Amino acid sequence: MDIHARLSPAAALSCEVCGLMPEPPKARLTLANVAMMLPIELLVHALVVGTHLPYLAKVLVLTVTATVLVIWVAEPSASRVLRSWLHAPALRHRRRLAAAPALWRARTMLRDEPGALQRVTAALAGLDANILSIHVHPVPSGVLDEFVLSAPGDIGERQLVAALQEAGGISSQAWPTTSLAMADGQTRALSLAARIAGAPEELPLAVAELLRARILTPAEAHQGTPDAGTHLKIPTAWHGPITFARPGEPFTPAESARAHRLAELAETVAHRNTACVPTPN
Repeated sequence: MDIHARLSPAAALSCEVCGLMPEPPKARLTLANVAMMLPIELLVHALVVGTHLPYLAKVLVLTVTATVLVIWVAEPSASRVLRSWLHAPALRHRRRLAAAPALWRARTMLRDEPGALQRVTAALAGLDANILSIHVHPVPSGVLDEFVLSAPGDIGERQLVAALQEAGGISSQAWPTTSLAMADGQTRALSLAARIAGAPEELPLAVAELLRARILTPAEAHQGTPDAGTHLKIPTAWHGPITFARPGEPFTPAESARAHRLAELAETVAHRNTACVPTPN
């Protein structure tokens, strides 16, 4: 049984900010209130009807007593005693969401030797993680393997990184991602190249989209010492180099090469457009 199944309804559904539970379905709330009020109503009627009070007094006592008991006893008791039943639909939905597979991007450095990747795939299979795509980037100290994974909802970053490290990975990292990660880098680069061919001034935004990185201002680019590999600078002919940052996720050699080729394409297109502009007589 996973942790979500062991949590009480209050712990599983209450708001983290205000601590309140969500509104239960109206039909279930009505049935719960009737179930709690009916015994109280019967008891009050039995006690009052057996007295020798005048008829109008009995009606008044019954009305006031029943109203007070319903507001202060029945409804709070129904919400507390029948909480699991009241919120059963929301609990089932929450548990289905918690158990649904989640997408992750993961990276790890491996020695370039036979069986290294097989050990990693076996470790991920032990977590019931499904490898949807894999890219291998040669680096000076071995290979950098980048995965897109589908993992069970109860598997988090810590378990994924631990599995990669135990399989021989070095400097392993994992990030939650979306289905957009399934578009491989080559496809994204080609789509953005077509965009730049039509508008070379789109280069900074296109590279930022390709790399999922932030464009730094010149002042930011000169401040401090960045983490190794997390800043990438590409040259441009018309307004100086452009620096991109992606903290915690170093750029791969393949990503750097794609960004530089896009810069070359933008420069070529811009030069041709300038050359084609007629000069005044």
